Amino acid sequence: MARIAGVNIPTQKRVMIGLTYIYGIGPYHARTITKKAGIPDEKRVLDLTDAEVLRIREIIDSDYKVEGDLRREVSLNIKRVTDLGCYRGLRHRKGLPVRGQRTHTNARTRKGKAIPIAGKKMVTR
Repeated sequence: MARIAGVNIPTQKRVMIGLTYIYGIGPYHARTITKKAGIPDEKRVLDLTDAEVLRIREIIDSDYKVEGDLRREVSLNIKRVTDLGCYRGLRHRKGLPVRGQRTHTNARTRKGKAIPIAGKKMVTR
């Protein structure tokens, strides 16, 4: 099992798919990393040599901000807007959608499970 950026990459998957298990690397960046490292698209993680794993590790370390550093940066950005008290910060504080989505219906991911209100009756037609 290859360990890159503190994440165990699944051995049976192709290298491009396995790299997406690292926080901060999606399909596009995974493809560019494999191209830079000179690894063919159809190669699996278990077929990688130590030199290839080292090459991937060096590329990620030099060019990308991943895992702990990226999580820290994102949380600091959120903390900054909440401390400023700007509109986005207030939305973060209240746990509501930040980027202008509607909340009358939907937004259940941010708001959590719907809580029934006592005494409210359904409108009948």
